[in-house]
Amino acid sequence: MKKFIEIYLNRRVSVLTGLGFSSGLPLALTGSTLQAWLMTFGTDIRIIGLFSIVGLPYTFKPIWSPLLDRFSPPFLGRRRGWILLFQLILATIIATMGLLNPRKLPLIAAIMALSIALFSASQDIVIDAYRTEILKPEERGAGAATTVFGYRMAMLVSGGLALMLSDLMPWKTVFLLLGITMALCTLFTALSPEPENQSKTPSSLKEAVVLPFADYFSRPSAVSMLFFIILFKLGDVLAAAMTTPFLLDLGFSRSEIGLVYKAFGLASTLAGAGVGGTILAAVGLNRSLWIFAGLQAISNLSFAVLASLGKNHAMLIAAVAVENIAGGMGTAGFVAFLMSLCNTRFTATQYALLSSLMAVTRVVAGIPTGFMAAHFGWTMYYVLSTLGAVPGILLLPKFAPWNSEPETLAGQNDKPR
Repeated sequence: MKKFIEIYLNRRVSVLTGLGFSSGLPLALTGSTLQAWLMTFGTDIRIIGLFSIVGLPYTFKPIWSPLLDRFSPPFLGRRRGWILLFQLILATIIATMGLLNPRKLPLIAAIMALSIALFSASQDIVIDAYRTEILKPEERGAGAATTVFGYRMAMLVSGGLALMLSDLMPWKTVFLLLGITMALCTLFTALSPEPENQSKTPSSLKEAVVLPFADYFSRPSAVSMLFFIILFKLGDVLAAAMTTPFLLDLGFSRSEIGLVYKAFGLASTLAGAGVGGTILAAVGLNRSLWIFAGLQAISNLSFAVLASLGKNHAMLIAAVAVENIAGGMGTAGFVAFLMSLCNTRFTATQYALLSSLMAVTRVVAGIPTGFMAAHFGWTMYYVLSTLGAVPGILLLPKFAPWNSEPETLAGQNDKPR
């Protein structure tokens, strides 16, 4: 236990809480908060489902990630300099977004949301690279857990707290406060240390573009591994895609959703991430993925039970606890898994490639969710979402065998080829 505490208190690990917060703050603004904002102005639920397409930049991160590997701003180094720049741009866009009426100007609202997603995805590229480079292999589970901690704290602010504040003040004031909060995230960047052993920067843009992909695709089962990454959290994504409209449709107020689904959900996720990080250290990465995958699948059924009961506060609390604990464990495990696959010379590009596939799942799977809910009803929708976890579970024996040691692969990938 003492060893686990020392890992979490290490500056390389603890500083990731702040950067995780910066990463998570913009995401809810293109997800649940965006949905609530649109519903407040009377937008049709089918259009709200289509708005998930604004998350497409998260799926295309590998296109411009080589630029972030190749070039460095003239301040704070190759990673922290880019993070600071993107934080300032995001703060400006977020602060001005609330001035719009999305029902009257839906195209402009979509462009603003798309811009937030674009620069948020760019920030994520560099934060993910920084995290992978600064952590030692034995710290990856704890680093993933602290990242989830900060990430979910931010989503509480831009999700749950924003929904609660929207009951008390105009949306334009809410967005202004979120923009100011984003600007304050630059303090986290300034306080973050530089990686101790920095890898050599690619000497040309061609090298930055070609070598990361050549390095990754030279590995056995490289292509099929991408499908595993896409499918691992499919069930979890389907469950989360329409949760805010689902709870509003059941009759819960925005304040109730903010307090229970966001605030209590945060506590549950943090508990899950902490437990997940501890399990990772105790039983290893691959075995942890098996445990987390099973829990993620089962957790979706809690919302099916809530849908069948209707507006029931006790069941809402239970469903949120189950779903978020399992989701926090799964996210911590999968982030550690993705870090283990990266060559630190091309971290930004390779992690962007891998993590963008998770975004593909979120965006593509989210597009039909509104139509599915309207056709099947909420209870059957959440039952079907459970089946979405099955393909990823079936692929676990190939990509995360129970008795293998993933640290061997990580060690190989830490060396430039």
